[in-house]
Amino acid sequence: MYHLMIKTSFAAAHNLINYQGDCENLHGHNWLVEVTVGAKELDKSGLGIDFKILKKETKALLNELDHKYLNDLEPFKNASPSSENIGRYLFDCLSDNLNNDNITVERVNVWESDNACASYTRD
Repeated sequence: MYHLMIKTSFAAAHNLINYQGDCENLHGHNWLVEVTVGAKELDKSGLGIDFKILKKETKALLNELDHKYLNDLEPFKNASPSSENIGRYLFDCLSDNLNNDNITVERVNVWESDNACASYTRD
């Protein structure tokens, strides 16, 4: 199995729902997102997946979140826009768009600061 990862970022505002503390107030982050996919085989060029494809699919999703108030967006109408839920949302969407017989989205890490990250995988 080959593992490929990209890093990208977006900025957005949110507030946590049903949280007792400062993060229940409106605030923002510059999120760093890491996406890891697995490839069973390499293509004739020696690639598991072209990084351009992985970056394009991820960027398209992040463009929907970038510079937005996440609580107003459909994916977070009924789920607090925590790093955990953002990771699950990105994982599910990327899996729908990328998974095939060879490629599987394995992990999405969402860093809300230099020292705090949430990961989502499907075990």
